Amino acid sequence: MIAPPAHRGTGHAPCHHGEILQGVFLDATGRRCAGLVTLPMTGMGSRAEFTRRPGTPPERLTVLPGDRTKAARAAALTVAECARRRREPPCGGVLRLTGDIPVGLGMGSSTSDVIAVVRAVADSYGVRLAPGTVAQLAVRAELACDPLMLDARPALFAQREGRVLEVLGPRLPPLVVVGCALGGGAPVDTLALPVRTYDEGDVRAFERLRALLRRAVATGDAALLGQVASASARRGQQLLRHPEFDTLTGIGRRLGAVGVQIAHSGAVAGLLLDPAAPGLRHRIRGCVRALDSNGIAATRVFTTFPPLPTTQEFPSGPAHCGGHRPTRPDTPRRPARLPAL
Repeated sequence: MIAPPAHRGTGHAPCHHGEILQGVFLDATGRRCAGLVTLPMTGMGSRAEFTRRPGTPPERLTVLPGDRTKAARAAALTVAECARRRREPPCGGVLRLTGDIPVGLGMGSSTSDVIAVVRAVADSYGVRLAPGTVAQLAVRAELACDPLMLDARPALFAQREGRVLEVLGPRLPPLVVVGCALGGGAPVDTLALPVRTYDEGDVRAFERLRALLRRAVATGDAALLGQVASASARRGQQLLRHPEFDTLTGIGRRLGAVGVQIAHSGAVAGLLLDPAAPGLRHRIRGCVRALDSNGIAATRVFTTFPPLPTTQEFPSGPAHCGGHRPTRPDTPRRPARLPAL
């Protein structure tokens, strides 16, 4: 018997470096919803290859590595969507995933996997899915997702609903970010954190930060963006309680950083520097030395400004040596470390 023909598709998705702003905001109808603005970063990502096998039942789906349960859900959902568009019966196939994003640090590793899968499956069908459709599939696959399916424009994104609340402008102000890993780079189990409730005062505070961030993007004001990121990070401390947070902010004040940012669902953090301020190289070196001398693992220096964001990793030892329990059932696939430090 001749096997049915296979159709192969590929997909890729980047990661991010935690959030600039995260909280509860009002949508266009005045309804409260959780939202966030991520800090984009190039260099690492997830890659997927999906080989579609027409004529096989859709439940015959092989996923490699086998622990990627969210990716498997994303593949099944996307097969159903693309088959419907092509007016074909859904089928099975083989999905292979690779990537280098650390798990549990708040860099969007699971969303990157999911989006890479959605793109690979769609590519195997010859279908182009709009970013909004990709976002909806990602939310259905993992309940909440990061806005990695969007372009580089800064956007306030409702992560549990998969929709853009506001595009804040064309691009972030120019920044140099000195990245680090708090808590020795140990993964943060966000599912174990207490659920915080927000009152009207909290919503008003987040809306003020949203307005300030909008102005910072419109005017290219790195200092104002740093103020927003620091305020958001401080609010995030009410749940995360990183013991190094005060040390991190103190280093930033001493060395002229415009602010700090942290992943609100992980341990990755960054000192934000204005590249237009004098003595940039000296301040970068000072930040790295100060972090290391205080036991905070410096990880990488990267930029947000065009033509493309750049990343430089440090040649010293790893930020985290692994061995911690994974944050959720489908995340033991990669060591929770930032590579090539």
